[in-house]
Amino acid sequence: MYTHLEDYIYELYTSIEIKIPADLDKQVIAKKLGVEIIYEEDKLFRFDKEISLIRSDVRQEWMDFGHEIGHYLRHCGCQLNMHRLFIDLQEWQANNFAYHFCVPTFMLDNLYNYKIYDIMQLFNVDYDFAYTRLEMHKSKMLTGGYFNEAYLTRA
Repeated sequence: MYTHLEDYIYELYTSIEIKIPADLDKQVIAKKLGVEIIYEEDKLFRFDKEISLIRSDVRQEWMDFGHEIGHYLRHCGCQLNMHRLFIDLQEWQANNFAYHFCVPTFMLDNLYNYKIYDIMQLFNVDYDFAYTRLEMHKSKMLTGGYFNEAYLTRA
């Protein structure tokens, strides 16, 4: 049984014909969602239909895109005027979204006997991200429920 977020991401991806890890391309996804990716020198942000990324290696850009698209799809308003606790909540939500967006559960469920390095290669994420995502997935599979928040350590 999938969580609300896992269902949301499954429906999002199937609606834009993203079915396998090889389809996970930030430029293609951004275009299909009507979002423009721009590159900045020193900050990540989302404004209207623009997502700003810092030019980096492909893996970092993909993980950052997952975080920022989470803000774009799930949040509204400007964080500049928000209470710090609400900002923290939105950042936690965007981090959680990124794990599920970059390494979707429905794609993980189609794999067999995979390791961290397999996830790194298939989903183009770094070691820490792959490790955390697999721990989240394993925890959910073992308990049949939601993962432990302690696994969400990405800043």
